Amino acid sequence: MIKVLIVDDDKLVRKGISSAMPWNEFGMEVVGEASNGAKALDFLESNSVDLMLTDLAMPVMSGIELMRAARQLYPELHIVVLTLHQDFDYIQEALRLGAIDYIAKVQLEKEQFEHVLNRIHTRICELANTRRKLPLLGETNVHYRKVYALVSLDRKSGQIWPIELESNVDEVRFEVERNSWMWATALNGEDQLFDRLKGYLDQIPQGSLLLLSDVQERTWSQIQNWIINYTESSLFYAYEPQDPVIAVSMNEEDSFPIEPQDEEMDRIKRSWFLSPWTHNDHYYNQLVEEFKSLRLQKGQLMGLLYSLVMEWNHLFAQTTLGRISMIHSFQSWYEVEQWIKQTSESIRKADEQTSYSQEMIDGVKKAVMIMQNDLDQAFTASGLSQQLNISRSYFSQCFKDIMGKTFNDYSRYIRMEKSKEYLLNTNNTIFWIAERVGYTDEKYFSRIFRELTGLLPSEYRQLGRGDK
Repeated sequence: MIKVLIVDDDKLVRKGISSAMPWNEFGMEVVGEASNGAKALDFLESNSVDLMLTDLAMPVMSGIELMRAARQLYPELHIVVLTLHQDFDYIQEALRLGAIDYIAKVQLEKEQFEHVLNRIHTRICELANTRRKLPLLGETNVHYRKVYALVSLDRKSGQIWPIELESNVDEVRFEVERNSWMWATALNGEDQLFDRLKGYLDQIPQGSLLLLSDVQERTWSQIQNWIINYTESSLFYAYEPQDPVIAVSMNEEDSFPIEPQDEEMDRIKRSWFLSPWTHNDHYYNQLVEEFKSLRLQKGQLMGLLYSLVMEWNHLFAQTTLGRISMIHSFQSWYEVEQWIKQTSESIRKADEQTSYSQEMIDGVKKAVMIMQNDLDQAFTASGLSQQLNISRSYFSQCFKDIMGKTFNDYSRYIRMEKSKEYLLNTNNTIFWIAERVGYTDEKYFSRIFRELTGLLPSEYRQLGRGDK
């Protein structure tokens, strides 16, 4: 007998289907009912079921969510969808998830019962004659030397692949997770399977085909989890849209640092601001490799890029060097590298708008970074121009034209801006703050601060904090 579970949040529908349809005529019996997907999974865990009829729109756990979970846990379970006629999109998704048929509730009239059950019974018999019994996830793979996995970096958008994946009777196929599947087949079928899966790649957004070796003597669950971990980590850096086929061994292990070292981050920052990477291929490639070698996780990488862009725009947005745009989202290192390339072109175009040589522009950038990094030092235009091997008068003129302020005005401006941060965010004394921004005389510092802000440092702190 084919054991049937009926899942619908409407009790009348469940009772109607259970009592009215001629189950016995087709070798079927209803062994259980459930009002939502979660209760259905509980029933499946402790009862043998061959066929599940499920509604799609249910509270707690929808029919689509139930199908995903049930197909992973019980791959031999046949699923038929109960739906209203307007649920066409859900029907398409259900069929892609492996439903063998669907029943529109408006068809559930007495004269239709026999026709509906006959159609379902015929389909189950056809599958029984052609379907190869899948191993359980806990079983060990001893037969297959390779596993092929179709995965996508676009794992969060909710898009459904616009293709219907196929499997031959002599192949093993598991759903790894949403938009991620794995196959295995005998040695003589590997080339055919590879060609078929490779043909799907053009239709899968940011898709890759993984050729996974060293998979024997591992459980299918271990293989599944390895693919999930690889997709979340290493695939980010391995993905190339021009070559989306990736051969990888399960013996390879990911080794991401928990946190990047400070010296590594400082090296990136120095390269970004001080090296001529925007117009020199050698320095550009070096910067890209420095980024990539950190193997930062996606969130860490976004944080680093954000800090670089924010600091650049803080320093140069109001100058002829211009503002750069932040990358708002990315799925792979390839996209990050494309953004770095576009940013390089943007900076280079801004540089070309000035009448100065690239060497002079880079000299001004270096001067700005030196001043920003050592605010407690009393830099002068004469000292910095000598350090950069540029004549003082020419350096002063270039600095003013590029940065929009004279050297002295800019030096005073950045020191006062930093002192404002200290005043609002620390309880340190005015003397301490003055020293940290390059003033050894507290009274002179306070006079300069009032000239620029109209307030004494103590008044600025009090007003900014809302003190009474």
